[in-house]
Amino acid sequence: MRRVTEHGLDAPLDVIARRAGVGNTTLYRHFPTRAALIDAVFRDQLTGTMTAGEEARGAPDAWTGLTAYLDAVFTTLAADRGTNDLMTTRVDGVDSLAAVHTHHRETLELLLRRGHEEGTVRPDATVEDVLFTLAALGRAVPALAAATTPDAWRRSLALLLAGLRTDARPAPLPGAALTPAEPGDVLQELGTHPTT
Repeated sequence: MRRVTEHGLDAPLDVIARRAGVGNTTLYRHFPTRAALIDAVFRDQLTGTMTAGEEARGAPDAWTGLTAYLDAVFTTLAADRGTNDLMTTRVDGVDSLAAVHTHHRETLELLLRRGHEEGTVRPDATVEDVLFTLAALGRAVPALAAATTPDAWRRSLALLLAGLRTDARPAPLPGAALTPAEPGDVLQELGTHPTT
């Protein structure tokens, strides 16, 4: 199953079976569909995302909840290519994923609404704005890590959060800025889909 977490959802099922030390028949007996395999492999990571969402919902203020939640989500996306694929693309038939996507949206809606009320989140930022931007950044995380450093995503997330904030005193961005060559390296890595 490590094959899926390392190389994403496109890992061939026969390679997964071989790495797990079982035959294709055994794999298909336990997981008759790719969706069933995905659900079994990623259920714990997906549940962890929901736990982080619940903690964020209970934060004393929206901004603290939002930043802690997104840090937890992106830490997971950076650590596991398969979870990243799962969270940033559409895969039908995976019940635990559908539940996480619903919970994720509800968490962001709640935190943005509270942030609007508290005056910490810009009033014109919608949940759709945030969901799309997070998905785009999340999709880039593996390529960014491969072309630069494992936690390079922190700088991009901090910049995104600064754009959501209403006050005019942004915190310094963490990590180093990309070099002139690195954006091209990241884009090249985004176009790479390992099959072995």
